[in-house]
Amino acid sequence: MTELLTLESIPALQEQVRALAKERDAVILAHNYQLPEVQDVADYVGDSLGLSQQAAKSDAAVIAFCGVHFMAETASVLCPDKQVLIPDLDAGCSLADSITTGELRAWQAKHPSAKTVMYVNTTAEIKALTDYCVTSSNAVAVVEHIYRTYGQDTEILFGPDMFLGAYVEKMTGRAMHVWDGECHVHAGIRPSDIEEVRAANPGSDFLIHPECGCSTSVMEYVAAGDVDAEGVHMLSTGGMLKYAEEHAGDASTVIMATETGMLHPLRMAAPDVTFIAANEQASCRYMKMITLPKLRDCLRDLTGEVKVAPDIAEKARIPIERMVSINA
Repeated sequence: MTELLTLESIPALQEQVRALAKERDAVILAHNYQLPEVQDVADYVGDSLGLSQQAAKSDAAVIAFCGVHFMAETASVLCPDKQVLIPDLDAGCSLADSITTGELRAWQAKHPSAKTVMYVNTTAEIKALTDYCVTSSNAVAVVEHIYRTYGQDTEILFGPDMFLGAYVEKMTGRAMHVWDGECHVHAGIRPSDIEEVRAANPGSDFLIHPECGCSTSVMEYVAAGDVDAEGVHMLSTGGMLKYAEEHAGDASTVIMATETGMLHPLRMAAPDVTFIAANEQASCRYMKMITLPKLRDCLRDLTGEVKVAPDIAEKARIPIERMVSINA
């Protein structure tokens, strides 16, 4: 039976969670798309890679990962000596599910000389078949590094997100082989959403995640002069948070095109800025499967462990480390 939360019950439950985390020597990590009450109890809130990097830095014996399954897997890959828990093992990801190992192997067989570049939003098994991982914030830099290192004519298999792939192609000016995958939430943010919210909020800045279904169209609007380039910011969730911190106190209105959970950390970082979702329905049901009662139960009972097999973890760590070294 689902435990009913009320505004009155949340603070007491958060105190239980904090006490259990201390008792279990656990660090609580929460993704930007998590429920506000889960974000507020976390030791660190951020994007998927940032969370895993925090996990690797932590001295805690237990990592309670409030995100989706592939994120907990990445933490396990980077922290093989720690116990990684996720409050709901069924919290999956439509983007990670959009490519299987069999499909990737078949794709690679058709392009044997190509370099494989995969978004971190993939399973550990996919990462184990990959040359380089990327995030939305460094995908362009990693792809440019590959061209510099292996030659300008290098074939690249880029996946699984087709919108991020299109963005990278636009920014580098080079075509890649791009997998036809998508995040169901970001794909649902369409150009029409941008047009409608623009009309209602003229002159507002746009913060747009490259995974969004509207991202390619917005780049075309900018190129055509229909949208002022100065007001359009293609940003990762981490980039959006940095934008909020830099614009705190502006008393402006800003349109945000990504999962609606991002509104909470943005509003916390810049209370004077009015952040508006490009699409209020852009909510990930998998992210929202993680709740305070489930987090409490997983810390209390040490359930929901995510452990990547050592042979897979060893191979999956390589493309992640290559990406991080380019970022350094």
